[in-house]
Amino acid sequence: MPVFIGGAELNVASALAKWKTSVGYCTVLPDHYLSKEIIEEVEERGIETQSILFSGTRIGSYYLPEDADLKHASVIYDRDHSSFSELKTGMLDWEKILNGVSWFHFSAISPALNENVAMVCKEGLEVATRLGITISVDLNYRAKLWQYGKQPIQVMPSLVEYCTIVMGNIWAKEKMLGIKIPENLQEHQQSYMDQSLRSSEELVRQFPKCKQVANTFRFDQEKGIKYYATLFSNNKLVQSKEFETSFIIDKVGSGDTFMAGLIYGNQKKCSDQEIIDFASAAAFNKLFIKGDATSTSVEDIITHTNSYA
Repeated sequence: MPVFIGGAELNVASALAKWKTSVGYCTVLPDHYLSKEIIEEVEERGIETQSILFSGTRIGSYYLPEDADLKHASVIYDRDHSSFSELKTGMLDWEKILNGVSWFHFSAISPALNENVAMVCKEGLEVATRLGITISVDLNYRAKLWQYGKQPIQVMPSLVEYCTIVMGNIWAKEKMLGIKIPENLQEHQQSYMDQSLRSSEELVRQFPKCKQVANTFRFDQEKGIKYYATLFSNNKLVQSKEFETSFIIDKVGSGDTFMAGLIYGNQKKCSDQEIIDFASAAAFNKLFIKGDATSTSVEDIITHTNSYA
């Protein structure tokens, strides 16, 4: 059984480090030899780890059948009583962690664990906002994690209100933020593009701090995947190229790579079209890489973008 060191936020950090962006990672691990081995690997990727807190006794994990998706019914999460799941407000020194930071990213997987972790996220978001830090969130929905008596719609809006950039898809935005999709939405690309615009406009209306909204569209086909994405920015919707493949190697981490592409493009002050083209190409490229994180350079992603489309 192969073992990979990953996780939504770590996968984003790994991609950014691969793309020569200064990045740090904050989590909670038990103080034992396995944690130290994990930290060594994370540091070898070029990621700063000084914000990692040592507490608790075990590392969270999940088990996934090969070639399956994290939203797949067969995924098994083993995160109860992990060091991270036992995190509470006041344990992290957010002022110190965010000192000198320009961008703070988190995903909906963290507040899905329990109410205490959701409050820790809010604690960090409040400090990041006060420090003028750009904040992004990935609305990745994992039904098997939301098991503590609250639905995402009861938790996520109070966190998204701090965010500058929101990434996900139109279905996650409905599930987590209550941004409705018509029941009779037709299943074709133009219909999805129109709904992407409507959902994005409504999100920005409800959450005024949000300046960019990204929606990804990944559809399993008989022998592969079709993939494209949109970015709503400056009151305009731009669409990526359409990518299609008859085979894949690993679905895990594709969305995290897309998120890293959004961050990278914004940090480099690229145009909206350049941002969405790079992010979607990077995400599509990840489908051909085993493991949680991308190992492809910026140059190779850009070089092969046309061959993917």
